[in-house]
Amino acid sequence: MQRIQTFLSRYPLVALVAITAIIGVALELTGNNDAARWFVSGVAGFIAVLQFKGMVDTLRDGSFGIDILAVTAIASTIAVGEYWAALVVCLMLTGGEALEDYAENRAGAELTSLLEGAPTVAYRQGASGIEEIDIDAVQVGDRLVVRPHETIPVDSQLISESALVDESQLTGESLPVEHHEGDSLMSGAMNGSSTIEVVAEATAANSQYQRIVSLVNEARESKAPFVRLADRVAVPFTLVAFLIAGTAWALSGDPMRFAQVLVVATPCPLIIAAPVAFMAGMSRAARSGLIVKNAGTIEQISKVQSVAFDKTGTLTRGEPEIHVVDSELAESEILRLAASAELYSSHPLGEAIVAAAGRDVPQPEESKDIPAQGVDAVVEGRHVKVGKYGFVTGTDEPAPHVMEAGRSSIYVSVDGELAGRFEMSDPIRPETPASLDAVHAIGITNTVILTGDSQETAERVAADLGIDTVRAGLLPQDKVNAITDVKPGPVMMVGDGVNDAPVLAASDVGVAMGARGSAAAVESADVVIMLDDLTRIPRLLLVGQRTMRIAWQAIAIGVGFSVVLMLIGATGVMPAFVGAWMQELVDLACILWALLAARPSKEEKQLSAHFADTQAAVPDSVIV
Repeated sequence: MQRIQTFLSRYPLVALVAITAIIGVALELTGNNDAARWFVSGVAGFIAVLQFKGMVDTLRDGSFGIDILAVTAIASTIAVGEYWAALVVCLMLTGGEALEDYAENRAGAELTSLLEGAPTVAYRQGASGIEEIDIDAVQVGDRLVVRPHETIPVDSQLISESALVDESQLTGESLPVEHHEGDSLMSGAMNGSSTIEVVAEATAANSQYQRIVSLVNEARESKAPFVRLADRVAVPFTLVAFLIAGTAWALSGDPMRFAQVLVVATPCPLIIAAPVAFMAGMSRAARSGLIVKNAGTIEQISKVQSVAFDKTGTLTRGEPEIHVVDSELAESEILRLAASAELYSSHPLGEAIVAAAGRDVPQPEESKDIPAQGVDAVVEGRHVKVGKYGFVTGTDEPAPHVMEAGRSSIYVSVDGELAGRFEMSDPIRPETPASLDAVHAIGITNTVILTGDSQETAERVAADLGIDTVRAGLLPQDKVNAITDVKPGPVMMVGDGVNDAPVLAASDVGVAMGARGSAAAVESADVVIMLDDLTRIPRLLLVGQRTMRIAWQAIAIGVGFSVVLMLIGATGVMPAFVGAWMQELVDLACILWALLAARPSKEEKQLSAHFADTQAAVPDSVIV
C-alpha cells in the first residue's frame, strides 16, 4: 500500500491515465459510449494542455523537444474521434517521462552520509579542564584535545611531541603518517592510538573536511543537464510528419488525411525507446554489480575517452602487507614473535603483521605501545621490540635501509639484539593489470593516476601498470582542477575515498568502489561498483556502449516504421482506427528491441570468458 501511495504521489499523470482507461472501459461495457468518449477525450485534452504549457516553456528557453509532436498527436487523434488512441499517446508520454525519472532517481541520494561522517564535537582545553563543545563553536587559537582513534575536528597545529595520523581518506596515503610538534593536521584525518593536543588553525566551516562537502555540492551543480535522445530527434521527425500530413491534405483536399497521417505519427517510439533501453542497460549493469544512478550517465559512459584512477584502494588494495622478511631467525619464528607483540596493537602495520602470521600467535605476557615508536613486549619469556630502527636497537643511528617509494620498514629485536625487519607496502590488486589492458583494448586512449600519494610512489605504480599520465601529491581541490585538464574527454574517474568525492562529482562519469569505499565517494559518484572488483570498469564501458547502440537502433526502428505508416496513411487506404493499432505494433517493436540492452553483448561475453580463463593475469589482448 505504501508503494502504491508513493507511486501515485510521484507520478500522478500516469495514475490519472490508468484510472481514466478503467473508467472509460467500464462506461463502454455499460453502453455509455458517448460518455466514455467525452470523458477519455477530456482527460487526454487536459494532459495535452499540460504538455502545451511545457512546450511553451521549452520554446521560451530557445530549444525544441518532443512536446511539440506530442501535443499535436493528442489533439489530432481527439479531433478525428480516436480518443483511445489519444489516451494511448498520453500513456506513452507520461509513462516514458516516469521511466526517465525513475532511472534518474533509482540510486540517487543526497550527501547525508558524508555530512553524518563529519566531526560534530570537539574537546577544548580550558582553565577548568576539558570541555565538550559543538564543532561550530571552535575558534582559531583554541587548544583542543583529540583522543585515540577520533577524527581531528578542524585544521590544526600539533603541539604534542608527535602523532601518528591516518590520512588515507584525505590524501590517499595508505600508510599512517607520523607528524611532529608544529606540523599542521587536516580535519577529517584519524588520530592514532595516543591522545594528542592541537591548536585550531581554522574554524569548522573553513577546514578541509567541510571544504570537501562544499566541493562536492559545487561540482554536482556544475554538471550540464542531460538532453533526452527523444528531444534530439523530435524536430526533424515533427517536420517530416507535418510535411507528409500537409502534402496529403493539400493533394486530396480532405482534412481527414491530415489526421490519418498524424495518428500514426505519434511520438511514442521516441518517448519510450531510449528510457526502456536505459532501464534495460542499468538492469544489466546491476546484475554485474554496477549501480548506474541516472540515464544521462549511460550516454556519457558510451562516449568516455579517458579514464582516471585514484591509486590507494582503487588500483591497490589499500591495506599494508608484508612484502619482504629479512631476518636471522626463521621467517615463521620472527613473524610469530612480532605478531604476538603486536597482537593488541591498533596500528595498521601491526595488524598486517598479525594477519601475516596466521593463527599460531601466542598471547604476550606483557605488551606496551610506545607512541610513534613501536611496541615493547614480553613473549614466551623473551623481550621483543617491534617498531622504528632507533627504538628497537636503543640507538640514535638512522635506519640502514633506504626504502623505495611507497614502502616502509618495521624492525624487530629479540632480547636486545636486532633480529630482522619487515618491509611493508600497499600491493597492486591482482586484477588491476588485466583490467587496465581491457580498458585500453576497448578503445580508451588515455589512462591517468590522480592521487594524493607521493610522485615517486605514483610513478612506480604507473610504470608497473602501463598508465599513461601521473598527477601526484593532490588534495581534493587539486584533483578537481586536474580532472578538467585531462584530454580527450569525456573523462571517467574511479576512486574510493573521502578525498575522491569532489572529483567524482566533477568528472563526466564518477565511479566509486562501493564495497569498501567511503560513503562520501559512493554518494557523489554516478556509478557504484558493489563488488570491489576493478574488472567491472571495462564491463561498465561495454554496457554503456551497447545500451546507446540499442537505444539509437530502437529509435531508428520506430521512426522508420512510423514514416512508412505515415506514407500509407497519406493515401487514405488506412483508417485512423487501424493506424492507431498499427502504431501500437510499432511501439511494441521498439520496446522489444530496446529490451535487448538487458542482454550481454558478444564483447562482454568475450571479456568475461577472458577474465575467467586468465584469473586476473595480464592478458596479451582483449578482443572487443
